[in-house]
Amino acid sequence: MVVIRSAAEIEKIKKASKVVAQVLLKIKEYVRPGVSTLELDQVAERCIREAGASPAFKGYMGYQATLCTSINHEVVHGIPSSKRILKEGDVIGVDCGAMIEGYYGDAAYTYAVGEVSERAARILKVGQESLFKGIEQMLPKKRLFDIGASIQTYVEAHGYSVVRDYVGHGIGTKLHEEPQVPNYGEAGTGFRLKAGMVFAIEPMINEGTHEVKTLEDGWTVITKDKGLSVHFEHTVVVTENGPEILSMF
Repeated sequence: MVVIRSAAEIEKIKKASKVVAQVLLKIKEYVRPGVSTLELDQVAERCIREAGASPAFKGYMGYQATLCTSINHEVVHGIPSSKRILKEGDVIGVDCGAMIEGYYGDAAYTYAVGEVSERAARILKVGQESLFKGIEQMLPKKRLFDIGASIQTYVEAHGYSVVRDYVGHGIGTKLHEEPQVPNYGEAGTGFRLKAGMVFAIEPMINEGTHEVKTLEDGWTVITKDKGLSVHFEHTVVVTENGPEILSMF
């Protein structure tokens, strides 16, 4: 069942989402060559707790960090570590969630580390733009798969692929709620969207194949062909006046 949120609930989701936005903005100051992903995680946890919120990922299904930090061919769920040092030319996807007053916010951004190749810059641009292509479809009376179809069409037109195994989701009093929101699909299918629905839209875009696999740590998902991957995400509510991005920064 997809929950229709009240205005009061949406304000609480917005509050949590703003904390996440503040974290991703702060992380931008720290992303540079020589910094470990553990340092980024510590910055994020401090920022969340100073805001009076809790890290949503920490303890979720046994995960032990505040952020997911995924470098280059890692798609999602990279675990922060003192041994993972950023290098010039890397790209790093940072996924963050926060909970405050019983409501959740969730967002992700992929950063360039120093100067990146033209190849990396191109997929970063397309990945970020694809997120907004999906968000544009979050209008009353549009259908669920209009979101994924818009993302997929845009991404594939630029020669990239969208990950099938991991998708967006509803969000509110739980980090992950119904429905699943794929980044692919057939336009004009799925249930009709209504004002008050809140989704985390999160395209994961691969340079080559859409196929992925999970490393032995049980968390880190990588591209099967070791091509680059990027991940962008916002928490968004459907309103009568169009989509409102709650985690904008």
